[in-house]
Amino acid sequence: MFNGSEYVVGLTSEAQEELGEITFIDLPGEGQELKQGETLLEVEAEKAVSEFSSPLTGVISSINEKIDQDITVLNDQDELCAWILSYKNVSAEEFHAL
Repeated sequence: MFNGSEYVVGLTSEAQEELGEITFIDLPGEGQELKQGETLLEVEAEKAVSEFSSPLTGVISSINEKIDQDITVLNDQDELCAWILSYKNVSAEEFHAL
């Protein structure tokens, strides 16, 4: 999702359903540069442990601070609440090719 200045990544309701209740997430740091296809994050959940690849090339500009306080926000069916992180310095062409 593009919010006008940053590209936001989160878990879809389909991914949440496949994983079950999320219990742990390993995130990159703010300011870290990632290339499309590199490991973005690892998620431990009730039904599976999964590794997710970066869908974009860019710099991590922010991380949802609520995750540190309460990981269960990632189990929220409202995808706008279950956002994980955002990117900056992303090619619009790369985003539109997703």
